[in-house]
Amino acid sequence: MPDSRYSDLDRPPLSAAALNRALVRPGSLWTGVTVVQSTGSTNADLARAAREGAPEGTVLVAESQEAGRGRLGRTWSAPPRSGLTFSILLRPSVPVAAQGWLSLLYGVAAASAVRRLAEVDVRLKWPNDLLVGERKIAGILAERADDAVVIGMGLNVSLTPVELPVPTATSLAVEQAACLDRDPLLRAVLREVETHYREWAAAGGDADACGLRAAYLASSATVGRPVRVELPGDQALTGLATGIDPGGHLQVESGGERYTLSAGDVVHVRPAA
Repeated sequence: MPDSRYSDLDRPPLSAAALNRALVRPGSLWTGVTVVQSTGSTNADLARAAREGAPEGTVLVAESQEAGRGRLGRTWSAPPRSGLTFSILLRPSVPVAAQGWLSLLYGVAAASAVRRLAEVDVRLKWPNDLLVGERKIAGILAERADDAVVIGMGLNVSLTPVELPVPTATSLAVEQAACLDRDPLLRAVLREVETHYREWAAAGGDADACGLRAAYLASSATVGRPVRVELPGDQALTGLATGIDPGGHLQVESGGERYTLSAGDVVHVRPAA
């Protein structure tokens, strides 16, 4: 059965019915979970749906993504059902200036869920990567679609060493995680996102008042370390990452000056040699 979605028993399909039963309920943030076998990009699909009026809390999961995108248009792909590839639709009511925290909030939630279920020490690389050690296990991409924000994540779950896209990547399987079952992992991530999002929204987007900045800094693999920030135009800034400002921007001290960088300003942030 080479074309059957059940042919790889180590990578069973997700059940949309089971996910909806577990996550969609009165008062929940989540209003519907759709699982598709394949798509180009869950973020692009959900952004289109957002512009057509899809409600907050819509979740789209793809068993295979053919044109997955990271920041700055970087592309990636993975074998079907080897990871969790999904996007969520939010319609935040907090000031736009505070919405730069959304991808960081998502990272805090996802890292917490994966640490708890998979028992792997996941850290956060600003602005949008989840790391185990120095290797990337997941990436997050937040995009605006009119008054909505779509946030997507790709988490490497069962990829083997030969399936990893680059030497700097890893997966839960490679890290010998305690949980490789995508269903409970997805549920846990979405429940953590809901908790953090509600607290952040109730605080009007104030990352200090809701404890989000403290939670982010506690998991950060960037703040407190010497970094080399690669900028557009083949420029670079080397210095000490000292903090995250109220808008979710990275603060770097270099040569006696403090620089404040948004995700859109940056090509790469790497540990300084």
